[in-house]
Amino acid sequence: MVSTHNPPDSLDRPEAKTHDSAGRTLRDRGRRATSGEGRLAALLVSPTLLVLAVVVLCPTIVALKDSFYGTPGLDPKTGFVRDHDPFVGADNYTAIFGAAGDRFWNAFWNTTFLTVTTVTLETVLGIAMALIMHRALRGRAVVRASILVPWAIPTAVTGLLWRWIFSSEGVANALIGRQILWTTEGFHAKVAVIVADVWKTAPFIGLLVLAGLQVISKEVYEAARMDGAGALRQFWSITLPLVKPALLVAVLFRTLDALRMFDLPYILIGAQKTSVETLSMLAQDQAANVRFGPAAAYAVILFVYVFLIALAFVRLLGADVVPRRHKEVAA
Repeated sequence: MVSTHNPPDSLDRPEAKTHDSAGRTLRDRGRRATSGEGRLAALLVSPTLLVLAVVVLCPTIVALKDSFYGTPGLDPKTGFVRDHDPFVGADNYTAIFGAAGDRFWNAFWNTTFLTVTTVTLETVLGIAMALIMHRALRGRAVVRASILVPWAIPTAVTGLLWRWIFSSEGVANALIGRQILWTTEGFHAKVAVIVADVWKTAPFIGLLVLAGLQVISKEVYEAARMDGAGALRQFWSITLPLVKPALLVAVLFRTLDALRMFDLPYILIGAQKTSVETLSMLAQDQAANVRFGPAAAYAVILFVYVFLIALAFVRLLGADVVPRRHKEVAA
Protein backbone atom coordinates (compact mmCIF):
# COMPACT_ATOMS: atom_id res chain seq x y z
CA MET A 1 0.00 0.00 0.00
CA VAL A 2 1.37 3.41 -1.04
CA SER A 3 1.61 5.99 1.74
CA THR A 4 -0.11 9.33 1.03
CA HIS A 5 1.75 11.19 3.82
CA ASN A 6 3.56 14.33 2.50
CA PRO A 7 7.35 14.45 2.95
CA PRO A 8 8.56 16.67 5.80
CA ASP A 9 9.37 20.26 4.97
CA SER A 10 12.98 21.00 4.11
CA LEU A 11 13.28 23.25 7.18
CA ASP A 12 12.37 20.30 9.41
CA ARG A 13 15.35 18.33 8.20
CA PRO A 14 18.36 18.34 10.56
CA GLU A 15 20.76 19.49 7.88
CA ALA A 16 18.49 22.44 6.97
CA LYS A 17 18.24 23.50 10.60
CA THR A 18 22.01 23.28 10.96
CA HIS A 19 22.56 25.34 7.82
CA ASP A 20 20.05 28.03 8.94
CA SER A 21 21.60 28.18 12.40
CA ALA A 22 25.08 28.61 10.91
CA GLY A 23 23.82 31.40 8.64
CA ARG A 24 22.24 33.26 11.56
CA THR A 25 25.45 32.86 13.55
CA LEU A 26 27.54 34.34 10.72
CA ARG A 27 25.12 37.23 10.31
CA ASP A 28 25.11 37.95 14.05
CA ARG A 29 28.90 37.93 14.10
CA GLY A 30 28.96 40.29 11.13
CA ARG A 31 26.56 42.68 12.85
CA ARG A 32 28.62 42.65 16.06
CA ALA A 33 31.84 43.22 14.12
CA THR A 34 30.26 46.08 12.19
CA SER A 35 28.90 47.61 15.38
CA GLY A 36 32.32 47.36 17.03
CA GLU A 37 34.03 48.95 14.03
CA GLY A 38 31.45 51.76 14.04
CA ARG A 39 32.07 52.54 17.71
CA LEU A 40 35.85 52.50 17.20
CA ALA A 41 35.54 54.74 14.12
CA ALA A 42 33.33 57.20 16.03
CA LEU A 43 35.85 57.26 18.89
CA LEU A 44 38.77 57.94 16.56
CA VAL A 45 36.94 60.60 14.54
CA SER A 46 35.44 62.44 17.55
CA PRO A 47 38.53 64.67 18.19
CA THR A 48 38.50 65.79 14.56
CA LEU A 49 34.77 66.49 14.69
CA LEU A 50 35.27 68.50 17.88
CA VAL A 51 37.98 70.64 16.26
CA LEU A 52 35.82 71.16 13.16
CA ALA A 53 32.90 72.22 15.34
CA VAL A 54 35.07 74.83 17.05
CA VAL A 55 36.87 76.26 14.00
CA VAL A 56 34.17 75.80 11.32
CA LEU A 57 30.70 75.38 12.78
CA CYS A 58 30.88 78.15 15.39
CA PRO A 59 32.24 80.84 13.00
CA THR A 60 29.65 79.82 10.41
CA ILE A 61 26.82 80.27 12.90
CA VAL A 62 28.21 83.66 13.99
CA ALA A 63 28.55 84.78 10.35
CA LEU A 64 24.98 83.68 9.64
CA LYS A 65 23.75 85.70 12.62
CA ASP A 66 25.75 88.80 11.62
CA SER A 67 24.42 88.62 8.06
CA PHE A 68 20.97 89.69 9.34
CA TYR A 69 22.31 92.99 10.68
CA GLY A 70 23.14 96.20 8.84
CA THR A 71 25.77 98.87 9.36
CA PRO A 72 25.64 101.53 12.08
CA GLY A 73 24.43 104.94 10.96
CA LEU A 74 21.72 107.52 11.47
CA ASP A 75 18.47 106.19 12.84
CA PRO A 76 15.71 107.68 10.60
CA LYS A 77 13.27 107.61 13.53
CA THR A 78 15.38 109.43 16.13
CA GLY A 79 17.98 111.23 13.99
CA PHE A 80 20.76 110.01 16.25
CA VAL A 81 23.67 107.76 15.34
CA ARG A 82 23.05 104.18 16.33
CA ASP A 83 25.49 102.64 18.79
CA HIS A 84 24.68 99.11 17.57
CA ASP A 85 24.13 97.27 14.28
CA PRO A 86 20.46 97.45 13.26
CA PHE A 87 18.55 94.26 12.46
CA VAL A 88 17.70 94.27 8.75
CA GLY A 89 16.53 90.69 8.26
CA ALA A 90 17.23 89.33 4.79
CA ASP A 91 17.97 92.75 3.24
CA ASN A 92 21.66 91.91 2.84
CA TYR A 93 20.70 88.89 0.75
CA THR A 94 17.95 90.50 -1.29
CA ALA A 95 20.25 93.44 -2.11
CA ILE A 96 22.30 91.23 -4.44
CA PHE A 97 19.28 91.04 -6.78
CA GLY A 98 18.99 94.82 -7.01
CA ALA A 99 21.14 97.58 -8.45
CA ALA A 100 23.61 97.20 -5.60
CA GLY A 101 24.18 93.56 -6.56
CA ASP A 102 26.22 94.32 -9.69
CA ARG A 103 29.47 94.08 -7.77
CA PHE A 104 28.42 90.81 -6.18
CA TRP A 105 27.54 89.15 -9.48
CA ASN A 106 30.77 90.39 -11.04
CA ALA A 107 32.71 88.77 -8.18
CA PHE A 108 30.61 85.61 -8.48
CA TRP A 109 31.32 85.17 -12.19
CA ASN A 110 35.00 86.04 -11.69
CA THR A 111 35.23 83.33 -9.03
CA THR A 112 33.51 80.77 -11.25
CA PHE A 113 35.56 81.63 -14.35
CA LEU A 114 38.89 81.56 -12.53
CA THR A 115 37.99 78.28 -10.83
CA VAL A 116 36.93 76.46 -14.00
CA THR A 117 39.87 77.74 -16.04
CA THR A 118 42.62 77.16 -13.49
CA VAL A 119 41.40 73.72 -12.38
CA THR A 120 41.07 72.53 -15.99
CA LEU A 121 44.59 73.67 -16.92
CA GLU A 122 46.04 72.37 -13.67
CA THR A 123 44.46 68.95 -14.24
CA VAL A 124 45.96 68.59 -17.71
CA LEU A 125 49.40 69.83 -16.66
CA GLY A 126 49.28 67.86 -13.39
CA ILE A 127 48.70 64.58 -15.24
CA ALA A 128 51.57 65.40 -17.59
CA MET A 129 53.85 66.19 -14.62
CA ALA A 130 52.87 62.94 -12.90
CA LEU A 131 53.69 60.90 -16.00
CA ILE A 132 57.08 62.61 -16.28
CA MET A 133 57.91 62.09 -12.60
CA HIS A 134 56.79 58.44 -12.80
CA ARG A 135 59.09 57.49 -15.66
CA ALA A 136 62.35 55.79 -14.78
CA LEU A 137 64.73 58.33 -16.30
CA ARG A 138 68.13 59.60 -15.30
CA GLY A 139 67.98 62.41 -12.75
CA ARG A 140 64.37 61.61 -11.79
CA ALA A 141 64.88 62.92 -8.24
CA VAL A 142 66.02 66.31 -9.56
CA VAL A 143 63.05 66.46 -11.95
CA ARG A 144 60.61 65.68 -9.14
CA ALA A 145 62.12 68.28 -6.85
CA SER A 146 62.09 70.99 -9.53
CA ILE A 147 58.44 70.27 -10.40
CA LEU A 148 57.33 70.43 -6.76
CA VAL A 149 59.20 73.67 -5.93
CA PRO A 150 56.38 76.04 -7.10
CA TRP A 151 53.85 74.28 -4.90
CA ALA A 152 56.13 74.61 -1.86
CA ILE A 153 56.48 78.40 -2.27
CA PRO A 154 54.02 80.40 -0.09
CA THR A 155 51.20 82.05 -2.02
CA ALA A 156 52.18 85.54 -0.86
CA VAL A 157 55.71 85.03 -2.21
CA THR A 158 54.25 83.64 -5.44
CA GLY A 159 52.09 86.75 -5.85
CA LEU A 160 55.07 89.07 -5.36
CA LEU A 161 57.21 87.00 -7.73
CA TRP A 162 54.66 87.10 -10.54
CA ARG A 163 53.90 90.77 -9.88
CA TRP A 164 57.54 91.45 -10.71
CA ILE A 165 57.33 89.20 -13.79
CA PHE A 166 54.17 90.96 -15.03
CA SER A 167 55.40 94.48 -14.31
CA SER A 168 55.71 96.92 -17.21
CA GLU A 169 59.46 96.27 -17.41
CA GLY A 170 59.20 92.63 -16.37
CA VAL A 171 60.06 89.33 -17.98
CA ALA A 172 56.61 88.77 -19.50
CA ASN A 173 56.69 91.94 -21.62
CA ALA A 174 60.30 91.28 -22.57
CA LEU A 175 59.39 87.83 -23.90
CA ILE A 176 56.36 88.92 -25.93
CA GLY A 177 57.94 92.18 -27.08
CA ARG A 178 54.95 94.33 -26.08
CA GLN A 179 54.11 96.70 -23.26
CA ILE A 180 51.06 95.30 -21.45
CA LEU A 181 49.96 96.62 -18.08
CA TRP A 182 49.08 93.24 -16.61
CA THR A 183 48.17 94.52 -13.15
CA THR A 184 45.51 96.98 -14.38
CA GLU A 185 41.88 96.42 -15.33
CA GLY A 186 41.15 94.15 -18.27
CA PHE A 187 41.13 90.53 -19.38
CA HIS A 188 44.93 90.47 -19.25
CA ALA A 189 44.64 90.73 -15.44
CA LYS A 190 42.66 87.48 -15.44
CA VAL A 191 45.34 85.89 -17.63
CA ALA A 192 48.04 86.94 -15.15
CA VAL A 193 46.15 85.38 -12.24
CA ILE A 194 45.48 82.18 -14.20
CA VAL A 195 49.12 81.79 -15.22
CA ALA A 196 50.40 82.38 -11.68
CA ASP A 197 47.85 80.04 -10.10
CA VAL A 198 48.44 77.24 -12.61
CA TRP A 199 52.21 77.56 -12.16
CA LYS A 200 51.85 77.22 -8.39
CA THR A 201 49.21 74.52 -7.93
CA ALA A 202 49.51 72.21 -10.95
CA PRO A 203 52.28 70.28 -9.08
CA PHE A 204 49.74 69.53 -6.32
CA ILE A 205 47.54 67.59 -8.74
CA GLY A 206 50.66 66.02 -10.23
CA LEU A 207 51.73 64.81 -6.79
CA LEU A 208 48.39 63.13 -6.05
CA VAL A 209 48.22 61.55 -9.50
CA LEU A 210 51.79 60.30 -9.05
CA ALA A 211 50.69 58.54 -5.87
CA GLY A 212 47.99 56.79 -7.91
CA LEU A 213 50.49 55.79 -10.60
CA GLN A 214 52.81 54.22 -8.03
CA VAL A 215 50.27 51.51 -7.12
CA ILE A 216 49.66 50.35 -10.70
CA SER A 217 51.39 47.02 -11.30
CA LYS A 218 53.93 46.87 -14.12
CA GLU A 219 52.54 43.50 -15.19
CA VAL A 220 49.39 45.27 -16.38
CA TYR A 221 51.38 47.36 -18.87
CA GLU A 222 53.45 44.36 -19.93
CA ALA A 223 50.28 42.40 -20.70
CA ALA A 224 48.91 45.37 -22.66
CA ARG A 225 52.12 45.62 -24.72
CA MET A 226 51.95 41.91 -25.48
CA ASP A 227 48.42 42.45 -26.77
CA GLY A 228 49.72 45.17 -29.10
CA ALA A 229 48.45 48.22 -27.21
CA GLY A 230 50.39 51.41 -27.90
CA ALA A 231 51.31 54.16 -25.46
CA LEU A 232 48.14 56.18 -26.12
CA ARG A 233 45.93 53.10 -25.81
CA GLN A 234 47.61 52.17 -22.52
CA PHE A 235 47.02 55.67 -21.18
CA TRP A 236 43.30 55.75 -22.01
CA SER A 237 42.51 52.13 -21.11
CA ILE A 238 44.83 51.49 -18.15
CA THR A 239 46.45 54.58 -16.65
CA LEU A 240 43.51 56.97 -16.65
CA PRO A 241 40.89 54.53 -15.24
CA LEU A 242 43.24 53.30 -12.50
CA VAL A 243 44.29 56.78 -11.35
CA LYS A 244 40.74 58.13 -11.60
CA PRO A 245 40.00 57.96 -7.82
CA ALA A 246 43.19 59.88 -6.95
CA LEU A 247 42.56 62.34 -9.78
CA LEU A 248 39.00 63.04 -8.66
CA VAL A 249 40.15 63.72 -5.11
CA ALA A 250 42.82 66.12 -6.41
CA VAL A 251 40.31 67.95 -8.63
CA LEU A 252 37.84 68.20 -5.74
CA PHE A 253 40.44 69.69 -3.40
CA ARG A 254 41.66 72.15 -6.01
CA THR A 255 38.12 73.21 -6.94
CA LEU A 256 37.20 73.96 -3.34
CA ASP A 257 40.47 75.82 -2.85
CA ALA A 258 40.06 77.86 -6.05
CA LEU A 259 36.52 78.91 -5.09
CA ARG A 260 38.01 80.56 -2.00
CA MET A 261 40.76 82.31 -3.99
CA PHE A 262 41.84 85.53 -2.30
CA ASP A 263 45.55 86.05 -1.61
CA LEU A 264 46.98 85.51 -5.10
CA PRO A 265 44.81 88.05 -7.02
CA TYR A 266 44.87 90.40 -4.04
CA ILE A 267 48.69 90.56 -4.03
CA LEU A 268 49.29 90.14 -7.76
CA ILE A 269 46.66 92.56 -9.14
CA GLY A 270 45.40 94.48 -6.12
CA ALA A 271 42.20 95.19 -4.23
CA GLN A 272 38.96 96.51 -5.76
CA LYS A 273 39.94 95.48 -9.28
CA THR A 274 36.74 94.62 -11.14
CA SER A 275 38.49 92.21 -13.50
CA VAL A 276 39.71 89.80 -10.83
CA GLU A 277 37.67 90.57 -7.70
CA THR A 278 36.43 87.30 -6.20
CA LEU A 279 33.80 86.63 -3.56
CA SER A 280 36.45 86.29 -0.86
CA MET A 281 37.98 89.64 -1.87
CA LEU A 282 34.53 91.27 -1.89
CA ALA A 283 33.73 90.00 1.61
CA GLN A 284 37.10 91.21 2.91
CA ASP A 285 36.61 94.63 1.35
CA GLN A 286 33.17 95.01 2.94
CA ALA A 287 34.53 94.00 6.35
CA ALA A 288 37.47 96.42 5.99
CA ASN A 289 34.95 99.22 5.44
CA VAL A 290 33.09 98.28 8.64
CA ARG A 291 30.14 96.82 6.71
CA PHE A 292 30.12 93.58 8.64
CA GLY A 293 26.53 92.66 7.81
CA PRO A 294 26.99 92.57 4.00
CA ALA A 295 30.44 91.00 4.46
CA ALA A 296 28.91 88.20 6.54
CA ALA A 297 26.17 87.70 3.93
CA TYR A 298 28.74 87.37 1.14
CA ALA A 299 30.74 84.92 3.26
CA VAL A 300 27.63 82.81 3.91
CA ILE A 301 26.77 82.76 0.20
CA LEU A 302 30.32 81.69 -0.62
CA PHE A 303 30.08 78.95 2.02
CA VAL A 304 26.84 77.66 0.50
CA TYR A 305 28.38 77.81 -3.00
CA VAL A 306 31.41 75.78 -1.92
CA PHE A 307 29.19 73.33 -0.01
CA LEU A 308 26.97 72.73 -3.06
CA ILE A 309 29.99 72.11 -5.30
CA ALA A 310 31.41 69.61 -2.78
CA LEU A 311 28.02 67.92 -2.45
CA ALA A 312 27.72 67.64 -6.24
CA PHE A 313 31.15 65.98 -6.40
CA VAL A 314 30.23 63.47 -3.72
CA ARG A 315 26.81 62.73 -5.21
CA LEU A 316 27.90 62.42 -8.83
CA LEU A 317 31.38 60.96 -8.36
CA GLY A 318 31.13 59.44 -4.90
CA ALA A 319 31.21 55.90 -6.23
CA ASP A 320 34.68 56.55 -7.62
CA VAL A 321 36.02 58.71 -4.77
CA VAL A 322 34.77 56.61 -1.85
CA PRO A 323 35.00 52.80 -2.29
CA ARG A 324 31.76 51.00 -1.75
CA ARG A 325 31.44 48.69 1.21
CA HIS A 326 30.55 45.23 0.10
CA LYS A 327 28.04 43.42 2.25
CA GLU A 328 28.89 39.90 3.31
CA VAL A 329 26.07 37.52 2.49
CA ALA A 330 26.04 34.29 4.41
CA ALA A 331 25.57 31.16 2.34
